[in-house]
Amino acid sequence: MHTDTERCVRAVQSKDARFDGWFFTAVRTTGIYCRPSCPAVPPKVENMTFLPSAAACQQAGYRACKRCRPDTSPGSPEWNARADAVARAMRLIRDGVVDREGVPGLAARLGYSTRQVERQLRAELGAGPLALARAQRAQTARLLIETSELPMADVAFAAGFSSIRTFNDTVREVFALSPSELRSRSRCGRRAGEPRLPGVLSLRLPFRAPLNPENLFGHLAATAVPGVEEWRAGAYRRTLRLPYGTGVVALTPQPDHIGCQLALTDLRDLTLAISRCRWMLDLDADPEAVDEQLRRDPLLAPVVDKAPGRRVPRTVDAAEFAVRAVLGQQVSTAAARTHAGRLVAAHGEPVADPDPDGGLTHLFPSAEALAGLDPEALALPRTRRTTLTTLVGALADGSLPLGIDSDWEASRARLAALPGFGPWTVEVIAMRALGDPDAFLPSDLGVRRAARGLGLPATPAALTAHAAAWRPWRAYAVQYLWATDSHPINHLPA
Repeated sequence: MHTDTERCVRAVQSKDARFDGWFFTAVRTTGIYCRPSCPAVPPKVENMTFLPSAAACQQAGYRACKRCRPDTSPGSPEWNARADAVARAMRLIRDGVVDREGVPGLAARLGYSTRQVERQLRAELGAGPLALARAQRAQTARLLIETSELPMADVAFAAGFSSIRTFNDTVREVFALSPSELRSRSRCGRRAGEPRLPGVLSLRLPFRAPLNPENLFGHLAATAVPGVEEWRAGAYRRTLRLPYGTGVVALTPQPDHIGCQLALTDLRDLTLAISRCRWMLDLDADPEAVDEQLRRDPLLAPVVDKAPGRRVPRTVDAAEFAVRAVLGQQVSTAAARTHAGRLVAAHGEPVADPDPDGGLTHLFPSAEALAGLDPEALALPRTRRTTLTTLVGALADGSLPLGIDSDWEASRARLAALPGFGPWTVEVIAMRALGDPDAFLPSDLGVRRAARGLGLPATPAALTAHAAAWRPWRAYAVQYLWATDSHPINHLPA
């Protein structure tokens, strides 16, 4: 979008927050870069230049605006709506893969050479993977500086910097403030009453409005696996398995942000934990674009207008969700929770809940932990036992890679080749685990019932043909169709 100068100028002059994260405005006369909705007086048009990423701005020598804090804007929705190499690379960089595995590791995951990855990212984003990762390290450092009392040396280490000097230089270059000055400013601006619990980081996760929390948090709460997830005191809480340790997160819907409290055993996991939470809640979506497309169908428009801004509830672990999808085949939500809870109690790894009143006790078992389970111990029909054991075997030996970087169509083909995987199971995994915004469930009972009630075609073939006009947002259409029912997944718990 940054190449459409007229559109970018209109967005900046109208301070349109819908475009935050889509592009950044660099001001030649001041040397700063801003988000489109910056509250400052818009600069003269001839002094503006538009860049596709914060990393590109920083690489061009611009520093972040102190008023609009462009580094904290929502991420570009493009990276979650596409399955090409650049989008997959951005999802991996956002997950901290470059910091953990380097550019060669990123390239290997994508199946390209490092030179090809570098060239593609520079062509579209104006910066290579190292610069993009550096920009993310700076943002992580800022979060830790402003939301914790950690010593600066620990902040530098947790954010992924190789030395204190590099950390100090980067923070000064990007924010035009030293780390200690950033912390001092945050203390002055901190709202009264904000919690600062020992060992718990309190963050604010931004999103593009509108956001309807009903189906998003309602779905997560209604399907919560005992011991791994819970709804408590207005927050969705769950345990996290992370590269360097474990974590517990509490996510609370607020009018203008999602409150996020994170307890981590190793702060090096902060970037990934935030990324996975944003992914699970679909916070980088562009609801205006989605809803505009779906409103073009006169039969669907009333449902969209009634409660706009629905997101697709996803997962923090694609392999975990695939296992849960099999456990949920042809049973009620309550039965699926029961099956999953038994699996967790028998094979999950114990964790400590930082909240003394909390009920989180385990991580969901890894595929490796489940690979050797006795099928006879599962209270499932024999065919579903075979489906589950085949799935966990493929996940454990690496023949079925599932993750945010997965090629959607290739993953569908691998899943469909497994015994017991029909279109519903494949598509629900594509929707909630892989993040395909166009995944569709025309055979789902709730979707068919809703379609019939709205006057839409109710047979899977006819509904699929009609839904071609909803592409590429059919996964969101499913959320609106489900919302016509009174099922608990569509409402926040009391």
